[in-house]
Amino acid sequence: MKKLLTIALAALLSVSVFTGCQNKTTTDDKNNDSNVQDNVNGADNSTDDKKLETVTVAASSAPHAEILEQIKDILKDEGYDLQIKVMDDYVTPNTAVEGGDVDANYFQHQPYLDQFNEENGTHIVSVAKVHYEPFGIYAGTSSSLDLADGAKVAVPNDATNEARALQLLAANGLITLKDGAGLTATTKDITENPKNLNIVEMEAALLPSVLSEVDVAVINGNYAISAGLKVSEALATEDPDSEAAQTFANILAVKEGNENEDKIVALKNALLSDTVKNFITDNYDGAVVAIF
Repeated sequence: MKKLLTIALAALLSVSVFTGCQNKTTTDDKNNDSNVQDNVNGADNSTDDKKLETVTVAASSAPHAEILEQIKDILKDEGYDLQIKVMDDYVTPNTAVEGGDVDANYFQHQPYLDQFNEENGTHIVSVAKVHYEPFGIYAGTSSSLDLADGAKVAVPNDATNEARALQLLAANGLITLKDGAGLTATTKDITENPKNLNIVEMEAALLPSVLSEVDVAVINGNYAISAGLKVSEALATEDPDSEAAQTFANILAVKEGNENEDKIVALKNALLSDTVKNFITDNYDGAVVAIF
């Protein structure tokens, strides 16, 4: 009997020891699992805690904001969160840059910016030329630039746009302008007109509506698009290297003194990337042309 009690007691002790070890192992496993999970969560939190620096740009809705959308991922990889503020007037984007409400704007060309700075005492500068919207010579009653003697050629009647139109006619050999006329040229600066073209001046917005009455018309890109004309089908358009294209290129602008900030340099480089060039080429059918 005594022997039986001894055996039973030994068995009981063995079970207790085994159970204790098993419980300890289970507890240790749980602790290890918890530590692993904490490490995973810690890694996730460290990613979440990595803050992107915000860079804010004021832009017209089209094509400017559309183009900016294409560089969000590029800038994210550089550590920046691009915020686009759509502003479709021509004053607020500049006052916002001047006041520090946004870091940059993208909507205007250099002549407009120069005039705005002069009239408003602002201090905004260009950091990059991105694209231009070309003038085109569009077919009216004539289907080519081999115009008949005395052909009617309609052009805008405002100073800046008329000069661009005359420069485009000159670039295509239809007239010759006085040396140095540049972007202030008027019909008085025509020195040679071998085909005696009848230059008809009229309000720029009306040009598409008179195509049936003239041989050709030189039309602003925005008015051509609004009228359903395809820039790609124009008889001729401004060359990217032309004085007009370079002068009236749409620019990325910032407040003077901020040109070399890291986020501005990153923004500039992203806008001048192949991603943007390819997007412009693939989506605007010649109505918007990259100038870099």
